[in-house]
Amino acid sequence: MTRFCLLPGLILLASVSGFASGPGDRVATDPKSVISAESAAGGSPMPVAELLQTVRLAGSTWSPDGKQIGYISNASGRLNLWVMQADGTGARQLLKSNDRQSSPAFTKDGKEIVFEQDKGGDELYDLYAVSVGGGEPKNLTNTDKTSESGPLFSKDGKWLAFGSKEKVESSTNLAVMEWPAGTARLLTHEKDPKASWSGVDWSPDGRYLYAVREVGTEDADVYRVEVKSGAAENLTAHTGKVLMLASEVSPDGKTLLMTSNEKGGYANVALLDVASKKRRWVTDTQWEAHAGGFSPRGDTFTYILNADGRATINFVDGKTLKASDRGVPAGLNTPGAGPTAFREDGSYLFSHQDSTHAPNLYLLSAGGTVTQVTHNESPVLTSATLPSSQLVTYKSFDGKMISALVWVPFNLKRDGTAPVVVMPHGGPTGQTLDSFSPRAILLVSRGYVVIAPNVRGSTGYGMEFQKANYKDLGGADLKDEIAGVDFLKATGFVDAKKVGIWGGSYGGFMTLMAIGKNPEMWAAAVDEYGILDWYTMLAHEDAQLQEYEKSLLGDPVADKAVYEASSPLKYIREEKAPLLVLQGERDIRVPKEEAEQVVDILKKEGRTVDAVYYPEEGHGFIKREHQLDELTRSVGWFDKYLKGEAKAQ
Repeated sequence: MTRFCLLPGLILLASVSGFASGPGDRVATDPKSVISAESAAGGSPMPVAELLQTVRLAGSTWSPDGKQIGYISNASGRLNLWVMQADGTGARQLLKSNDRQSSPAFTKDGKEIVFEQDKGGDELYDLYAVSVGGGEPKNLTNTDKTSESGPLFSKDGKWLAFGSKEKVESSTNLAVMEWPAGTARLLTHEKDPKASWSGVDWSPDGRYLYAVREVGTEDADVYRVEVKSGAAENLTAHTGKVLMLASEVSPDGKTLLMTSNEKGGYANVALLDVASKKRRWVTDTQWEAHAGGFSPRGDTFTYILNADGRATINFVDGKTLKASDRGVPAGLNTPGAGPTAFREDGSYLFSHQDSTHAPNLYLLSAGGTVTQVTHNESPVLTSATLPSSQLVTYKSFDGKMISALVWVPFNLKRDGTAPVVVMPHGGPTGQTLDSFSPRAILLVSRGYVVIAPNVRGSTGYGMEFQKANYKDLGGADLKDEIAGVDFLKATGFVDAKKVGIWGGSYGGFMTLMAIGKNPEMWAAAVDEYGILDWYTMLAHEDAQLQEYEKSLLGDPVADKAVYEASSPLKYIREEKAPLLVLQGERDIRVPKEEAEQVVDILKKEGRTVDAVYYPEEGHGFIKREHQLDELTRSVGWFDKYLKGEAKAQ
C-alpha cells in the first residue's frame, strides 16, 4: 500500500548515544542554548540555481553481478533512469523523458532494467523494460486506467510481481507475470476498500510471494501467497489494530525480517519463523526501528533506528542479536539499494546525508571500509557555508513534548530582529527528518531563523502520538506549530512581527489553517498544494486518498462538524498575510481545485494573493525549471513581505 503523506561502537538493541532512550524521556530545551555559529565564510545568500546543481537520487538497485548500479537521477533536470559502475564511475543516462521514472529492477541476466513511469505526474504508472545498453523502452503493461508499480523479480528471474491499482478503486492488488513473455494476472482480489496489498519478497523456490495486506494506517498483516493458486496464508494473525510489516526473507527461506508496533504502539523489529509463525524480538525501543535486509549468507541482518529524526543502520549478528553501526558516520542513514542493499561479496550500499551534506551513496565493504560512491553536491556547498541544524524539544500548550529542527544563520545577534519561517511537514502521518533541506538552506543563508516541528500526528513517536490529531486536524497540531514560534521568541534571536509559514501538502493545509485561525500572527505565507476544504477533496481526489482522509476525519456524513471545523475554508476569509499559492496541474492527491478555491476567495476579499499552476506536474514539482521557479518565487515572497527586499536570485 502506498503510504500517503500529504523515509559508533556497539549498540545494545536500540539505544543511541546522545539521544533520549525514547520520546517519553525527552526534556525541554533551554531556548538560550540555541546558538548562532560564527563563520567568516558564512552569511552570503545561497543562489537558488547553485543549490539546484545538487543532484537528487530517487531509488537504486544492484545488478546481479554487483558490477553496476541502476538508479534514478535528476542530473538532467528530470527524474530519469541512469546506470553507473559500482564505484560510481561511468555514469550514463539510459533514458530521456519529460516524465518521471522510478523503482528500477534488473532482470536476472542483468541485460535489462524494469522500471515504472507515469505521465505528467498523474501517478498512473506503467511498467517498462529497457536494455542496459540503451535503446527504446518497451511498455510491459500499457494500461490507461490502471497503475502498475513496484516491480519485484523472483530469485530465479522467471516471475515479475508488482502492484496493480485501478484508477477508480481505492485498493492496490498483487499481480504477477511470467518473464519475459507472460501476461499479467492478479494474485489478489481485495474487496475491502480500506485495504491494499504490497509485495515484499519471493521464496527462494519462486513458489510463494510474501506480501503485506494493510488496512488503513493502523492495521496490517504479513501473508504468504502461492503464485500458482493465489491462496494467501496469514502469518501474523492478531487481534485489535496492530501493524505487522515484513521487509525480506532469509536466504534459506525460513525466516522473515519484520517490523511491528505490537509493543505498546512503538515500531520494533522481529524475526518471524515462517513454519511456526513465532516471532523473536530484536529491538525494544520507543523510537522507531524498521526492518532492513539479510546479508547474502543470512548470518547478519540490518535494521534502521529512527531516533528523533536521525537514523542509524544497525548490523545485527543473527545468533547473538548484538548490533553494531560498523563505523558508518552519524547522520540520516538509510539502505542505498533495493530490494537488497547487500552485494554478494557482503558489502553494503547505503545513503548518507545530514543538514550540511547532500544525500550520497556510500559503500561499506565486508571489511568495514567506507567509500563514497556518488558526489552529488553543488561545489558551493560546504560546512563553512551551511549552518548545522539543531534538534530542540519544547512544551506545547498542554504540556505535550514536541521535537523540532531549528536552523539559525551564522553570526546572528540576540537582538530580536531576525525573521522566522515555520515549515510544517506533509502527511499528516509524516516526519521532518534531520536531512539536507534546500528550503531551510535558502532561508537560513538569507538571515531567516527556520523551525520545522514534528507536531502531534507525526510518525516517529509511537502510535498514540500519531493518532493525537485524529478528528482534530489543524487544531492541537497547529497549536504545536505556534508553540514552536514561542520557543524561538525565547531564544532572543527573532522578531515576533516577522513570522512566515511555508508548507506543502498537509503542510500547505497547515499553512492555510494557520493564516486563517491566527491572522494576526503571520506576515507572509507560501502554500504548496494544500487542502482548503475536505469535502471538495473527497469529490476530486484519488479513491485511495479518500479512504485515507476518512481514516483521519471519520465519516463525512456523521462527522460533518469535524470536517467543517478541520477545513481552512471556515477561516480563510479572516487571513491577512500575503499568500503565494503553488500547485501542480495534474495533482491527484491534492487536486488543483483546492488552490483555485483559495485564490478565488482571497481575490474577492481583496487580499494579497498570487498563484502559479505548473503544467505536467503532480504532487510535488520534479522538473528543474519548475523547482527553480518554485524556490525563487517562495524565497522572494518572504524577502518582500518579511524583509522588504527584492526577490531572490
